[in-house]
Amino acid sequence: MAGTNRITLIDDLTIYHAEAQKQLLLDALAAPGAVEADLSQAGEIDTAGLQLLILAKREALRQGKDFHIVAHSPAVRQTIDFCNLTAFFGDPVVIPAHESP
Repeated sequence: MAGTNRITLIDDLTIYHAEAQKQLLLDALAAPGAVEADLSQAGEIDTAGLQLLILAKREALRQGKDFHIVAHSPAVRQTIDFCNLTAFFGDPVVIPAHESP
C-alpha cells in the first residue's frame, strides 16, 4: 500500500513561482499514494496559485488519488474562502488560536 507524499510549498503561491510549484505538485502526484500539501508558509496567493491548487485537486481526482491541503496560511485560507472553494477542496480549515478574532 502506498503512503502519503507530503510537500511543503515555501514560496508564495504567485505567478512568479507558478512554474516551479506546478512541477513540484505534478511530481508529487506522479508518485504512488496520496498527496498532502502544507501551505502554511505561503504569505501570498494570486489567481495563478489558486489555479495550481485546482489543477492538483483535479489531477488527483482524475488519477483516483487523494489531494489534501493540510496547513493553510491565512492568505490561502482567505482566498479559498473568498472564492467559495472550501467545499471543492474539502479539507478541514484550522484557525490557530492566535489568529482567531
